[in-house]
Amino acid sequence: MNPFSIYVHIPFCNLKCNYCDFYVVIKHDKKNPLLYSLLREIDYFSEIYQDKGYLQTIYFGGGTPSIVEPSYLAQIINKLTKIFKHPEDIEITIESNPNTIDEAKLKEFLAIGINRLSIGVQSFNDDDLKYLTRDHDRNTALQSIEAAARAGFENINIDLMFSIPGQTLDDWKENLRIAVQLPIKHISAYSLTLEPGTSLYYQSKRGLIYLPSIEQDADMYEFTMDFLPENGFVQYEVSNFSKPGYESIHNLNYWYRINYLGFGPSSHSLWDNRRWHNYRNISKYIDTVNQNRNAIKDEEFLNPTEIYNERIYLGLRSRGINLKQLEEEFNINLLKHEERFFNELLKNGFCIIENDMLRLTKKGYLLVDEICEQLML
Repeated sequence: MNPFSIYVHIPFCNLKCNYCDFYVVIKHDKKNPLLYSLLREIDYFSEIYQDKGYLQTIYFGGGTPSIVEPSYLAQIINKLTKIFKHPEDIEITIESNPNTIDEAKLKEFLAIGINRLSIGVQSFNDDDLKYLTRDHDRNTALQSIEAAARAGFENINIDLMFSIPGQTLDDWKENLRIAVQLPIKHISAYSLTLEPGTSLYYQSKRGLIYLPSIEQDADMYEFTMDFLPENGFVQYEVSNFSKPGYESIHNLNYWYRINYLGFGPSSHSLWDNRRWHNYRNISKYIDTVNQNRNAIKDEEFLNPTEIYNERIYLGLRSRGINLKQLEEEFNINLLKHEERFFNELLKNGFCIIENDMLRLTKKGYLLVDEICEQLML
């Protein structure tokens, strides 16, 4: 049986940060109706997919799922693990913010089966945190990480952000120096992107803020790719670094284009060539699930060209492309198809080819989008 993953969107937050474009809900009055709808939606899809694979990972994202009580999440975990076949060491991740967790609550999360914790730190610089309208400070972030370790979490990720307006390379270096001294196994380090619809995006359009230059952004990213591996964190995806053996299985499944089911408002799903997503509104989601047992807003069926392009994009952003498998699946010899382009990439050190695996180098990661665009059909 093939593996698959499940994502559960818990949209509740205490506030919406100025850079966030995820679907979040500040009011929590629909918490119980949402749980009922989530369980009902799971029942619907279990009838279709129960015997079509084994459940390898569960990921609670948001929003801030650590806001809700452990007993709330336990009902979802218990239903999923009762319905779907799964390994004993199934990876179950929860996203959290530093001011929503303490040692007692974290112990409860462990007790219900959650074994991977992702903490949205973003920065250890209080000026950065204020700029990003985060509702925690440096000390709270540090205390939450220490509390997680004391509670018994071995697999801890922190999110860190660079290219924040006003942030210098030295500021970013200090963030990373602090991070590698902490009891964590994984770091997601990513550049701030101004997404349409966010407060920062509109401020930028009005000329009120300016991101660091492309050159400054590249300097921060290059330092990250050098510094973290020097300190035991291996880069296995464009923005993800982990201690050996602590890669996020859930994220890798996305990069390998393995099937996944999404539950909750705004969640997305992929199964073979079918992709669909739910309504991005909690009331509409709840009402539609109550009526139809699912909340699908739109769906599409991908053609071979679209699947091929996804394999290229996802593979080059992570551990690479298996050229032999790609040719078997699509009858395309990528190296011959783009021979002149690959000669240039290899000559200039942007990629390597070993044992039929095409991987980008650190130099290649800096130009990953441009390289993918050239290779897509």
